[in-house]
Amino acid sequence: MKILTIIGARPQFIKATVISRAIQQLSEQSGMNINEKILHTGQHYDHNMSQIFFNDLSIPQPSWLLDCCSMSPQDMSIKILQSIGKEAFDCVILYGDTNSTLAGALAAEKLQIPIAHIEAGLRSYNLLMPEEHNRVETDKRTKWLFCPTQTAVDNLKKEGITDNVFLVGDVMYDTALLFGNTAEQRSNICEQLNIEKKKFFLATIHRAENTNEQNLSEILTAFSHIASQETPIVWPLHPRTKAVINQYASLKHILQQNAFIRIIEPANYLDMIMLEKNAQLILTDSGGVQKEAYFHKTPCITLRNETEWTETIDAGWNILTGANKDKIINAVQHKFECQPIKEYGDGDSAQKIIQVLYDDLNK
Repeated sequence: MKILTIIGARPQFIKATVISRAIQQLSEQSGMNINEKILHTGQHYDHNMSQIFFNDLSIPQPSWLLDCCSMSPQDMSIKILQSIGKEAFDCVILYGDTNSTLAGALAAEKLQIPIAHIEAGLRSYNLLMPEEHNRVETDKRTKWLFCPTQTAVDNLKKEGITDNVFLVGDVMYDTALLFGNTAEQRSNICEQLNIEKKKFFLATIHRAENTNEQNLSEILTAFSHIASQETPIVWPLHPRTKAVINQYASLKHILQQNAFIRIIEPANYLDMIMLEKNAQLILTDSGGVQKEAYFHKTPCITLRNETEWTETIDAGWNILTGANKDKIINAVQHKFECQPIKEYGDGDSAQKIIQVLYDDLNK
């Protein structure tokens, strides 16, 4: 049994960790050789955003490392096809909603390799988001649709997709359980930054919709109003966002107005866990960080107008503000009343996924 995993962005490296472990475990238990090869598109390639994940999380080193940064999914798919050549695979595993995901789907469709999509069925219903287009088009081409929530299953049903749909829970919850204690033991990021636990805000910004002068200006103005000596904002800066800030003097000027917006380099995964666990509040436009905020029981403000993780809103852990400075400032004052969420599974999603693939491919 031969599996090709295609990844290219930070959240996918994290999810691939538990899937790779589940593959190895089932291979040992079944006595059958299950061979996984990883193709890294290079969509996000920065040491802290990429290679450090393979080092810290023990993900198998990629067999192919491409240079597809800023490529369209169509051009990226051509690079994938050229790279894997005529090598045969029983299935392709894809994650989430990045350009690498859709590129992998297009390449697999061309090669007639069946697709397993992890996080199938997620919908924001905002077609202006590239991620929404990537999700919908990938699900159309997918044989095994692995859904993290009942909402995702229902979304697919609305689109007429009901065959080979599996409610398996969220592999990111698997990783939160797996690496939570490891982070406590191995990360001292709070000490390094000299920040007091539960007395700082954590921010992340990387979405295309927010990495422009207008939206970043709104967000940074809110940050400048919010950050204080008592509650600084710690902000691991994404390369895309950094490039936009460097492009506009107006954005640099806003940042210069408040010394308590603390910009740091992108954090490795274990350090990021510790920042998420110990923040008083998280401000983010990341889908993954929204969920991790819940997993670590940290309230979250999402700098978008919609979210694919509606459960976090319903349970009171998350507020949507978009890139609106007044809404962001008001949300920080909100008294969060958080209810438990039970829809993300029991921490065994990766095992369920690999068992489905194993059973189906060995009929």
